[in-house]
Amino acid sequence: MGNSPRVAIAAPVIGVDVGGTKILAVVGLDRQPMARAEVTTAGGDVVASIMSVIDNVVSAVGATGPAAIGVGLAGFISPAGMALQSANVPALVGIDVPGRLRERYGVGVSVDNDANCVALAAARIDAPGVDNVIAVTLGTGIGGGLIVDGRLVRGAHGFAGEPGHMIVDVGGPECPCGQRGCWEVYASGNGLARLARQAVAQGRAPTLLDAAAGDLDGVDARLTGRLLADGDPAAAAIFDEFAGWVAVGIVNLVNLLDPSVVILGGGLVREGEALLGRIRKRLATYPTFGGGREVDVRASTVGHLAGAIGAAMVAGDLLAGH
Repeated sequence: MGNSPRVAIAAPVIGVDVGGTKILAVVGLDRQPMARAEVTTAGGDVVASIMSVIDNVVSAVGATGPAAIGVGLAGFISPAGMALQSANVPALVGIDVPGRLRERYGVGVSVDNDANCVALAAARIDAPGVDNVIAVTLGTGIGGGLIVDGRLVRGAHGFAGEPGHMIVDVGGPECPCGQRGCWEVYASGNGLARLARQAVAQGRAPTLLDAAAGDLDGVDARLTGRLLADGDPAAAAIFDEFAGWVAVGIVNLVNLLDPSVVILGGGLVREGEALLGRIRKRLATYPTFGGGREVDVRASTVGHLAGAIGAAMVAGDLLAGH
């Protein structure tokens, strides 16, 4: 549902974040967008859903159409803006999203990986002037973006900055991407749910099963977070384990890229210090994480809007000819 407009503008810059659970569109490049709208990600024609949220925010600001559109898509995105792999939104694979949007709106469209968009927003809003930043989104899956020496790194095929598919346990469970033991299997929202269900199955978390009315499928990340807030010891133990897996990936990224700042975003960061404090505590146990360097691990202040705002920034750069 779109917000009421602050002012009517002729042609806004639109950013759209397409994730595993929702599609979110915003107008504007700042922490507080002029308007926003979202729908649930579903199967079928995902592009039609993208168009619907674009239309909603354009209408909300009293405009006749967009000036430029930026879209962040979950998955491995080619330089042409095509999703070649998308574990969490498989309906996107092979779909010409930019082509369909250009045909519909007649404006420039730039498509990038959703976590690259988060990284751009994080660097410009949360860490302005910092040249080396890693952004990690802990959501349905795990995404990431790398700012190295002031530039967003996309790689030879556009796949750079996909830390969720680093292998952290060669004998681990299968990931939706087809590999085994990916970081995403342990440290995403789905990963947290898997750890919680495993604890229930092993008899370590009966309170979670009670809270789910005896339905193991009802034991998920949201329920575990609610019980954590209520002070449940079993939920706290699960979050301790989860934070340990998050820390494993962060340490690997820091050792590889030596950033000044690591910014965590995505839905799980809404748990706040209950999660961030646990992650920092685990990070402090790794000798190579310190070693004379200081790395600031913080939560994005942009919250769940970061991907859409970053996509709007991508669109703004396109409009400016950058």
